[in-house]
Amino acid sequence: MVPATTSVLTGADLLVQSDFEAVRGKNVGLIVNHTSRVGETHLIDLVSTSPSVNLVALFGPEHGIRGDEDAGAKIEDGLDDATGVPVYSLYGTNRRPTPEMMQGVDALVFDIQDVGARFYTFISTLGLSMQSAAESGASFYVLDRPNPLGGNEMEGFVLDTAYTSFVGQYPIPIRHGLTVGELAKMIQGEKWLPGLDSLDLHVISMQNWTREMLWPSTGLAWIPPSPNLPTFETALLYPGTCFFEATTASEGRGTDLPFLTVGAPWMDASSVSKPGFPGLVLVPGQTTPTERPGKSSSPKWKDTLIQSISIGIDDASKVRPVSTGLELVGRMVATSPDSAQKGLINERWLQLLGGTDRLKSMVESGYSGTQFQDAWESEIAAFALQRSAYLMYN
Repeated sequence: MVPATTSVLTGADLLVQSDFEAVRGKNVGLIVNHTSRVGETHLIDLVSTSPSVNLVALFGPEHGIRGDEDAGAKIEDGLDDATGVPVYSLYGTNRRPTPEMMQGVDALVFDIQDVGARFYTFISTLGLSMQSAAESGASFYVLDRPNPLGGNEMEGFVLDTAYTSFVGQYPIPIRHGLTVGELAKMIQGEKWLPGLDSLDLHVISMQNWTREMLWPSTGLAWIPPSPNLPTFETALLYPGTCFFEATTASEGRGTDLPFLTVGAPWMDASSVSKPGFPGLVLVPGQTTPTERPGKSSSPKWKDTLIQSISIGIDDASKVRPVSTGLELVGRMVATSPDSAQKGLINERWLQLLGGTDRLKSMVESGYSGTQFQDAWESEIAAFALQRSAYLMYN
């Protein structure tokens, strides 16, 4: 990884430094969560106390405006305790701002730390909110932040639009290597969502970020973007070990290190954890998932001792999370007893996460990580060419 010599300045940092020049005099709606910080201060507080702008609405994605809700938990509308500004949920009945919510909003501002995986729902909120801004005539501003997984490596099949969902909104690879600002430009430019031709889109770009940077090289403090990604390392493996969500085995929710811990009572941890994954150290053991308030209220195998694998990072630059996660699922399937085979894989969920119907047969055939990488190589090459027109950083 590139050593952190100068901290990255995010789009939010630069907007605040400019005294909100880009949105000065506007009625602003913010799409934010707990990662929307400039230094130690939340963007909400900086905007609400600035005489340069008028904060009129707040919008919260999955996990809520403060980031303390379980994955998949319905979020309710309300008022922000600190400012009294209306808070609208984008992860409940509505997945994007309604015309009523957008009344009086001149500028809709998106400032949320993404993790660089297609099925992380904040980027679905991004595109759907762009549609709402276009329909209401509001300008849309993206305050860009680093892709924690860097901007060069890409992994996974490009989404087959037959499997479009809230966990797969765009025809991009699972590990896409884009910042949210670049992705917003690509969503509009490639016409991936209807109604965006007239959108007045602005991206406030970062300073000092380069594509080879993984998160530790940015010089920025890690704020868990959601409750079950407490560290950069958990986010690094998430694009791959998330596939355990499509099985009856645990993806680690309810343990100290979700997505770095996988297992099941019947799993042959010693066999599954055999070497073969660059940049990683896998250690077999045992653990018991438990309820974790604010993180996981009902994890798989709750209060049950399971055979588990702990995944350690030896060299983050060598880790290929998507192919690793899929090979681990395949190893687990191959070594599971007959009694565990029925319903072991949730095929529909695997299709939605993978964005394709090809993975189940590959997993069950025992594909290695290298074989997975070879299978999507041509799609990655085509996507790399397609995205090149939208890249903002070297």
